[in-house]
Amino acid sequence: MKLGVIGLGGRGRGLLTLLLGMENVEVLAICDAFEERLEKGLSVVAENERPPATGYSDYRELLARSDIQGVVIATTWVTHAEIGIAAMRAGKYAGIEVGGAAALEECWEMVRTSEQTGMPCMLLENCCYGRNELAVMNMVKKGLLGEIVHAECGYEHDLREEVAMGDVNKHNRFHNYLHRNGDVYPIHGLGPVSKTLEINRGNRLVTLTSMSSKARGIKQWATDKFGENDPKAKLDWTQGDVVTTMIRCAGGETISIIHDTSLPRPYSRAGRVQGTKGLWMEINHSIHIDGRTPAHKWDSFDNYLEEYEHPIWKMYQELGVRGGHGGMDYLVLQAFTESIMNGTQTPIDVYDTAVWMAITVLSEESVSLGSMPVAIPDFTKGKWINREPAPVSRYALDAVHDQLF
Repeated sequence: MKLGVIGLGGRGRGLLTLLLGMENVEVLAICDAFEERLEKGLSVVAENERPPATGYSDYRELLARSDIQGVVIATTWVTHAEIGIAAMRAGKYAGIEVGGAAALEECWEMVRTSEQTGMPCMLLENCCYGRNELAVMNMVKKGLLGEIVHAECGYEHDLREEVAMGDVNKHNRFHNYLHRNGDVYPIHGLGPVSKTLEINRGNRLVTLTSMSSKARGIKQWATDKFGENDPKAKLDWTQGDVVTTMIRCAGGETISIIHDTSLPRPYSRAGRVQGTKGLWMEINHSIHIDGRTPAHKWDSFDNYLEEYEHPIWKMYQELGVRGGHGGMDYLVLQAFTESIMNGTQTPIDVYDTAVWMAITVLSEESVSLGSMPVAIPDFTKGKWINREPAPVSRYALDAVHDQLF
């Protein structure tokens, strides 16, 4: 299988390295608008002792090649949709890195383009393949938690230095945080929760409301680091330190999403899935099952992992966990590349991609309207009610196919 990689910052080079380690993948071309990043990308290919890749500064030249079947897009957030749309129009599978949309129209255009060209567009949400997330999804499919009523998720990560220094290290969060205010990064949590709640296949996200706190954390970090007279300490950030979003689903479930990256804190994705028979909580790595665990007490999630471990992770641990972010990066790329090899739809399809990315712009709208409710578009145009089943695959996220392992 022949791929291209567009965007060679830290994330792009990490994905490139993983792709170069896959026996069934050839990376024929790479692209970045910054010459120094392009050179680093070419060095990564050489260091992995793979055939040289052709370097491009213009992604359109890469997409014009007829020998490339798919592209991995790891550019800035505001260019993901644009390049993904161009890739589909060029007849290539589009795999785009995580990031929220800036306008609803780009989400609709992704959907229209995929429907018109027949080419998939997969958001490369690695957390959908997290060990805990997949185990919880397996538990839900097997009925352990009963009927799901509520879920919580988010992105809680101390990024003060990364954002404050973004003008130096060319990080896309810098300008987004200066000028935007909403949940700019909802998908790490929302992706797995959406798959667990069967969003776009029998259920859908209907409305949201978002509330944003004041912005103080990054300014305080820069003041403490450089002094109050430093230009960085004088920047006024628009992005609130903590953004909370509530979503209501067609099935009656509620989802709470938190974005918290500008204050000192340990990392968390704030996971919680709660049903009529019990709940799982990431923050204390615990679970409570009515009638199985002692009343009003937690049990360790470890005690359930062996019984409910997703077969993907059973297989993965036997073969040897690889890649970044605890192995999730490798699995999401495997899911993408396997779809290309088989000529099938991707486990995260264009409807998932569009609605997850749309949450950012809708969150911004709600915040700007004083936390008024905002309707979430139905990108499937009603097909969510009775869609045909997703392709059967080991990497499927809509069902657990034990027979394939």
